[in-house]
Amino acid sequence: MLIIFALKIMGKRQISELQTSELVVTLLISNIATIPMQNPGQPLISGAIPIIVLVVFEVIVSIIMLKNSKFRKFICGSPIVVIDDGKIMQNELKMLRMTVEDLFEELRQIDVFSIEDVSYAIVETNGKLSVLKKTGKQPPDASTLGIEVPDEGIDAVVVSDGEISDFSLSLCGLSKEWIDEVLQDENIDISDVFIMTANKEKKYNIIEKEI
Repeated sequence: MLIIFALKIMGKRQISELQTSELVVTLLISNIATIPMQNPGQPLISGAIPIIVLVVFEVIVSIIMLKNSKFRKFICGSPIVVIDDGKIMQNELKMLRMTVEDLFEELRQIDVFSIEDVSYAIVETNGKLSVLKKTGKQPPDASTLGIEVPDEGIDAVVVSDGEISDFSLSLCGLSKEWIDEVLQDENIDISDVFIMTANKEKKYNIIEKEI
């Protein structure tokens, strides 16, 4: 529980996109947490204190990085352009110790199979590759086609396994009374609802529980 709490304190980024300092702290916390479990005679507090110290340290470092861009650059580094207008930047690849095969593998994973389709490719500070395709290779969107698309907001799960989500309701600007009216019209009891999604335009979809 302490490890889960520590990760939540350090931020949700810890789960999926770790910066260098975050990765180091997470690995240290994992290693420290195993010490009391490997030695039953050692009190749990001996593992809890170092974890708390590391969490406090990471929070302080994060605050400093928010306030000081130079410090953030020193800790996390800077994004590096590896493709500029279809041209591979060989020196940058060498600096990153990234092979051409690695680069092409990253491109293929985001459905880019020709380097000539790439306007810019940037290696972010977390190691992920961001790609901007050339204008002629980008899929057309509504504005390009001159089509006006109404903004219906996002489809949120307003009922999950018979339970109403107040957060999703507020996100869509809906109310519990509206859900009751819809379910009454559909002749469905809320306890029989597996998932109900809706948006701010009051468009909804209901999936009933399987018997």
